[in-house]
Amino acid sequence: MSNVFRHVLSNGLVVLLKPVRTAPIISWWVLYRIGSRNEPTGITGASHWVEHMLFKGTDQFPAGYLDKAIDRVGGSWNAQTFFDYTAYYETLPAAEIDLALRLEADRMINARFDVEEVESERTVIISERQGAENSPMFWLGEEVQASVFRVHGYHHEIIGDMTDLRTMTRDDLFGHYRQHYMPNNAIAVAVGDFDPDEMLERIRAIYEPIPAGAAPALFVRPEPVQQGERRVTVERHGTTSFIQLAYRVPAATDPDWFKLELLNSVLAGTDGFGGGGIDNRTTRLYKSLVETQLAVDVDGGMTPTIDPFMYTITVVLRDGVEHQTVQNALDEAINRVIAEGVTERELERAKKQARALFAYGTERVTMQAFWLAFAENFNSYSWFEDYVQSLETVTLDDVKEVAARYLRAQNRTVGWFVPTTDAAQADAEQDEEDFE
Repeated sequence: MSNVFRHVLSNGLVVLLKPVRTAPIISWWVLYRIGSRNEPTGITGASHWVEHMLFKGTDQFPAGYLDKAIDRVGGSWNAQTFFDYTAYYETLPAAEIDLALRLEADRMINARFDVEEVESERTVIISERQGAENSPMFWLGEEVQASVFRVHGYHHEIIGDMTDLRTMTRDDLFGHYRQHYMPNNAIAVAVGDFDPDEMLERIRAIYEPIPAGAAPALFVRPEPVQQGERRVTVERHGTTSFIQLAYRVPAATDPDWFKLELLNSVLAGTDGFGGGGIDNRTTRLYKSLVETQLAVDVDGGMTPTIDPFMYTITVVLRDGVEHQTVQNALDEAINRVIAEGVTERELERAKKQARALFAYGTERVTMQAFWLAFAENFNSYSWFEDYVQSLETVTLDDVKEVAARYLRAQNRTVGWFVPTTDAAQADAEQDEEDFE
């Protein structure tokens, strides 16, 4: 039986409380229902940039004050932006949790967007993107994702397009903040050592005075049906070749998502719950590609999202091996699982690994609070609580059926990264970076 208590305050703030009395610690999360999927062209990257700005201080908590105050009591705090949300958290000794409650309530409505700070952070975020661009997989991943999603907001990277990072204004960012940061567009979660009635009373006292805002009109456009296989090639200066396959798959609320998660575990390895993973040397693609000396690494991953997203398989090619040779071996392994399904032993191993990673990845109160907020955002916190059971009910027939339905060539985008040592190409890339 669940020990999560769900409440909705008078101003629309959803509150989830889960007492965990194993240690005198509490984790407090505030998640806003706004992420990069809701950004139209012109303000891509705004959600991530606003996240940065909320650490610039308020009149009540000036810049730098909270770093010292939280460090002084042995706590931690941070934030993250995703396709579907922006979230902030503090994990503190239970006796100090009032600081977290007050600071998140304050910056929900009182964040300062000083022009000088906006410009300073522009440099930071552009540098962050440029750092990511040092990786060939960033370029390939961005190109593949943009090909998979031509209409939907998932088409751009969370950090945003470089053009928008250079042209967005202070008013663009402040407007984004004002439009989406309000109690009726937020989920607040506390997990740890507290009495739920007392915690709820304190949350009400701090958060209910914050007025609800007009429900934001979120930018969301459905992606049209894909009409056939898409292919993209990225040619840039480099030394390593890559292949990435991206299959269009359903949202996390669809039962097929869990079937595909286990299929990925058999093909490429369990990708972990909350980070991390298990050695994938027993997986089909490792045996087909790495053990045969065609590749040096292979992995795959599912991402739980509000709208249909991607299942990706990424291969790092061994030096001197042609892309088409690896592509042929990859296709052969995928076609085999479509035709034959997986074995009972493979499925049971996948479920066992999923149970272990779930237990490990959600042991800390910080991660429990995060996943409760994460799941509530796209469905209900029960998605998180029922995660293992949802996997346990998957059958061999289920896995075979989703392999045939989703791993069709007509449902995928194939991306190749082809490294080039051409001097002219390298000069062109340098000119591009200098322009940026």
